[in-house]
Formats: sequence, C-alpha cells, structure tokens
Amino acid sequence: MKAPSFALEDLNSGDIIRLSDFVGKPVMMTFWASWCPDCMKDLPMKEQFYQHADLEKLAFLTINVTGRERSEEAGKDFMIKNNLPFPVLRDNGRKTYDDYGCTGVPTTILLNKDHHIVNVFDDQSSFLDIAKALPSIMI
Repeated sequence: MKAPSFALEDLNSGDIIRLSDFVGKPVMMTFWASWCPDCMKDLPMKEQFYQHADLEKLAFLTINVTGRERSEEAGKDFMIKNNLPFPVLRDNGRKTYDDYGCTGVPTTILLNKDHHIVNVFDDQSSFLDIAKALPSIMI
C-alpha cells in the first residue's frame, strides 16, 4: 500500500516537512504522545538508533499525535524537556495518525524507497522487532 502523503510542521525548526521530501529514500516514522508509558520506553531507544543511523540512507521521523495529547503544546514541551535530537513533526490533530490506520501509540511504520508501507509495529512490538525488519526496506 502506498503511504499517504503529509505536510507537517517540524517542532524543532518550524519548517514544513513532506513525505515527498524523502523521494527514493526508505523512511522510519513513529507516532507518539507525551503521556504514553510505552512511548517513554520507545523514544530513548529511537534516540540511540538515530544517533548511529546512516541518515543518508534512511529518513527518520517522529510524529507527535496532538489529537491524543492533553494539551496542544504537550508534545513540544516534552521534546524540549527531553532534548529530543530527531525530527518531531506535529500532526494536525489525528489526521496523519488516522490516515496511516494507527490504533495506538507508539506506532512505528517502515516505508520502502518507493514509500509503500512494508511494516507496521504497534505498542506491543519491541525495538528489536523493528530493527530486524529494517533490512527489508533498505534494499
């Protein structure tokens, strides 16, 4: 299935980031919310991965699902407090989250270089499960 396109604000830079910005590059993206205990376990592992990933070969994005937050600024506050180094995009409420058929947070989605959805990992998936699937999109 072709991944739905999006254009979302990067909370770090204020720039609008589009899926189409990463044409020809596989993408790992994670939907999250600041109140979510499973996200709090997942994001530090994603941060370590981000620090060592070859970002020339893989686009890495996270999307704060503002429509699942307690306040509009909760995701940005969390990002600043925890000094998250990776791109954090602000969802338009739940639009992108819903477009991708997410049912919980965290949800990590792997797209191949043609931006077809190859894998979807829910809150029950481990980071090891995600890491093992990465070679399938790096072809």
